[in-house]
Amino acid sequence: MAHPSSATNTGSSLLAIEKVGAVLTVGLNRPAKRNALNDGIIAEIERCFAELPDDIGAVVLHGIGDHFSSGLDLSELSERDATAGLMHSRVWHRAFDKIQFSRAPVIAALKGAVIGGGLELACAAHIRVAEPTAYFALPEGQRGIFVGGGGSVRLPRLIGVARMADMMLTGRMYNAEEGVTQGFTQYLVEAGQGFAKAMELAERVSQNAPLTNFAVLQALPMIAESNPQAGLLMESLMATVAQSDREAKSRIRAFLDRKAAKVKPT
Repeated sequence: MAHPSSATNTGSSLLAIEKVGAVLTVGLNRPAKRNALNDGIIAEIERCFAELPDDIGAVVLHGIGDHFSSGLDLSELSERDATAGLMHSRVWHRAFDKIQFSRAPVIAALKGAVIGGGLELACAAHIRVAEPTAYFALPEGQRGIFVGGGGSVRLPRLIGVARMADMMLTGRMYNAEEGVTQGFTQYLVEAGQGFAKAMELAERVSQNAPLTNFAVLQALPMIAESNPQAGLLMESLMATVAQSDREAKSRIRAFLDRKAAKVKPT
């Protein structure tokens, strides 16, 4: 993590936003509510990711306090007819799409509650790092509601439909260790190290060629879900575009001139 002197603080009362070099940290800032998600914070998330500064190469999404997010703030859930409920869900979709389809990779640092809408939010990130306190659950079945923030699309692609159905039907929870083996997260770190690990990863990926990061975030998911032959064609087209970029030519030349490090086990 960078020293405070190199950081710039912005944001609102609902999001604690800090710029550290090429990394933007975005903290859910409702610790007294376990960072429960209400309409205000969803609007702030959408605005933040829609207006990423041009010099940002990666984003770290985290929770202020002991939890990432306990999900939808049920205390602010108002009576809605079907049309209003549909529109409310689409607001969440629009905000979380801004994360998934961000031009900069998003790393989520997870601890404590990562449940309901909080899990849906985490699924929109590209890399997820968990501390031992993290736990994952979808209590919608017990609340008489259904996921509405894109969870039914994103989470099965990480853990499978059967496992998600089990969570919603039975209230099953997964702990941090289970989370990394079952696909909820890619990294499990020691207590208190989630944010630091997320920053380390963010600083690393922010140094990649921007077009390569774009291809990984935008093209790779589409290729993986497409007809195999269409996917192979899309891969060829993306590879051609990436290789023709000036940044790629410069990096390949540096490698051939022995000015870039080789890949070695650490």
